[in-house]
Amino acid sequence: MQFLFTLSDPITQVVLTLLIFAVTIVAFMASKVRSDIIALCCTAALLVTGIVSPKEALAGFSNSAVVMMIALCVVGGAVFQTGLARMISSKLLRLAGNNELRLYLLVMLVTAVVAAFVSNTGTVALLLPIILAMCKTANINPAKLMMPLAFASSLGGVLTLIGTPPNLIVSNYLAEEGKPEFAFFDFLPIGLVCLVVGTILLYPLCKFFLAKKGSEGMEKGEERTLAGLLTEYHIQDLVFRLKKTGPHSLLEGRSVIDLDIHRRFGVTILEIRREGKGVFGNQQQITITPETKFEANDIIYVLGDPDKVSIFAQCHELGILKEENNDEHAKLDFYDIGLAETLITPESALINRPLRTANFSERYGLKVLAIKRNGRYIFDNFLDELVRPGDMLLMHGPWKGINSLSKKTREWLVIGRPEKMAESVAIDYKAPLAAIIMVIMVLMMVFEKQIGIPAVGTAIIAGLIMVISGCTRSVDGAYKMIAWEGIVLIAAMMPMSTALQNTGISKWVAENLVVGLQSWGPIAVLGGVYLVTSLLSTFISNSATALLVAPIAWAAAEQLGVNPQPFMMTAAVAASLCFATPICTPPNAMVMNAGHYTFSDYVKVGLPLQLILGAVAIFTITLLFPL
Repeated sequence: MQFLFTLSDPITQVVLTLLIFAVTIVAFMASKVRSDIIALCCTAALLVTGIVSPKEALAGFSNSAVVMMIALCVVGGAVFQTGLARMISSKLLRLAGNNELRLYLLVMLVTAVVAAFVSNTGTVALLLPIILAMCKTANINPAKLMMPLAFASSLGGVLTLIGTPPNLIVSNYLAEEGKPEFAFFDFLPIGLVCLVVGTILLYPLCKFFLAKKGSEGMEKGEERTLAGLLTEYHIQDLVFRLKKTGPHSLLEGRSVIDLDIHRRFGVTILEIRREGKGVFGNQQQITITPETKFEANDIIYVLGDPDKVSIFAQCHELGILKEENNDEHAKLDFYDIGLAETLITPESALINRPLRTANFSERYGLKVLAIKRNGRYIFDNFLDELVRPGDMLLMHGPWKGINSLSKKTREWLVIGRPEKMAESVAIDYKAPLAAIIMVIMVLMMVFEKQIGIPAVGTAIIAGLIMVISGCTRSVDGAYKMIAWEGIVLIAAMMPMSTALQNTGISKWVAENLVVGLQSWGPIAVLGGVYLVTSLLSTFISNSATALLVAPIAWAAAEQLGVNPQPFMMTAAVAASLCFATPICTPPNAMVMNAGHYTFSDYVKVGLPLQLILGAVAIFTITLLFPL
């Protein structure tokens, strides 16, 4: 049974589609409501009016481009979380320094080159975390480089035959009509001209229109860093690494509770590192529990007075390992084990009870390293201290335990946000693995046809391996890496593309514009092909636009009796060089959150760029491919 207001009359559906389309664009421009909510409202309106079927309305959420975006967000997040992005960005920064213009030029060049051989979606997912890391290191607002990143990926796609789907679509259409296909680098001269002109124009456009963007999305105030906590509590000079000096370990096979190390020596065992059990032979962090047993080649991290640590080491034939700078004091890492400062509340049941009764070790797997009370620090025998309101406890242990501790807010308050602090710590020993996964993913995408695995399948596999291999902290963390607003925006706007095609609006616009310009000559018709392609690709996918416009461009060239190649190339270039909205390409949507952009930002920067590059492209095409 259909709703009463679901009208099947073709004219009514055309009118309703145009009305919904217009309201959606106005809502996007107003930027009063989140873009993904507007897109969902558009989908709902098309669905309840019967313009699209339920299957068509939901098709966007299973679209390969959308699924690929989700998978690549996970890959990109893992590249960022393992510190690989920071490593690569630091090397790139050596080339550009902290100069904003040089960074911009470097982003444009690197992105365009990569996008010439990898899909623009894959390129942006690959480079987004790296560019964000560069912005953070160079103290540059990400808004100034995110839009250039997305636009450069589209410009780079025009450089080669495989750079963007429209290039392949029009080339295949030529072959179907018995004409020579475009060669791999036939698009290169046009792409290079557009890239140079686009690079020159985009910098002042971003400088003028996006100067104040991004600051509103930056968090107010800095989180207390883990290194800062170590310094504040004077812990950094009390941490040492110990390892056996002889062929046999006196600790091997014995448990922490059996040795009673803290009571006998005044030394706290913080963690154990075991070699050869991590990826690529890296050390694995072992959280200490009373039942933890030592193994022969363990590296033991201890906290204590240097003299007490020295006595403990001598008694067990252990040596103190030195850091690279010949310093005996060890540096703590926070991959799986973290620090947190906890404030005891006046309502806590611990008040006036010895600290040891809290049983933090048994309940949460956490150790108290020190107490801060009235500006002084207590390190010795603090477990027997009576807890007072306002005491600050420095806790050490697994992030999971710290997160659990933070949820019991009546007894104490964990300062800061443990989950955010954990996410901010790079799992840098996983960086080599993340790099290998990323490189293999890129190669599989480049040789997609030869391998036979579609790009979306490659992206899904890469994302899964990143999660399973521990390049992300958790499955929940992987979900948090996904830019859901951009994903929903693209998926929910795809039904509008279907509606424009189902109602015949897109085809009618294309045909009438080209026919109306025939009397003005070939160049005018060429301009019309570019204009209608550019207009359609602003609201429907560039692949769908190319499929729609290719036969129209071919027919126009035939009617004029001219060479069809410039018309087909014009259609391909126009479908690819689309910048005026965040919904016209997945890369535009992917950088929306990172750059804190609104719909109108894309119009202000992208529309003039799109129009000027259109004129440049037509001029270049007519020079290289005479009519």
